[in-house]
Amino acid sequence: MAGQLLVSVSGISDRTRHDVEEFCGALDARTVPLSLLVAPRLRDGYRLESDARTIGWLTGRRGGGDAVVLHGFDAAATKKRRGEFAALRAHEANLRLMGADRVLEHVGLRTRLFAAPGWTVSSGTALALPRNGFRLLVDLHGVTDLVSGVTVRTRVLGIGGGFVTEPWWCRTLVLSAERTARRGGIVRLTVTARQLGKVGPRQAMLDAIDLALMHGCTPTVYRWEKDATAASAA
Repeated sequence: MAGQLLVSVSGISDRTRHDVEEFCGALDARTVPLSLLVAPRLRDGYRLESDARTIGWLTGRRGGGDAVVLHGFDAAATKKRRGEFAALRAHEANLRLMGADRVLEHVGLRTRLFAAPGWTVSSGTALALPRNGFRLLVDLHGVTDLVSGVTVRTRVLGIGGGFVTEPWWCRTLVLSAERTARRGGIVRLTVTARQLGKVGPRQAMLDAIDLALMHGCTPTVYRWEKDATAASAA
């Protein structure tokens, strides 16, 4: 049985959008949609609501079939090696989710999908997400339908954003993606926009995607559908 292929990109801003656009072009040629992991604030002081060009680009990509997924609120307020929502209590997580949701709604990019920054969420965050209307949680080890409570166990493979970036890891990612695709599993790949500006990581992602497609994986995006399990939502 053929598996699925989900590809996501994080760290999108005015400084990295060009590299992401080129990557999107390569995926468009392969008919592979993207899940765009969007955060209102990045570590370098970037503020999404002040970047009309990126907002317009994201809006256009979503209109063409890509998914917009909330990927945190303010990375600058977090210890460098810890995901923003990895250790928050429910009250703190609630405040950040409300702030992020407000920004995305203001710029026309509101979403009910959440991908954990650093790919790890605290129990408090897991509690706060459905209270704020979120319906799908994407983390390191799976995809959870927050309405039904069903989780599909499938590990994400990434470059940057909490994952290492060395050449040996890029090779490991390609081999792991092929192994998962060959047995009909769900291949989840993620990369930071900054890494797409480097030849090695970008090529590793494309190689992994091509191998997944060669083994018959169906390209899709993170989504939630009413009365569907997390498997179909992914």
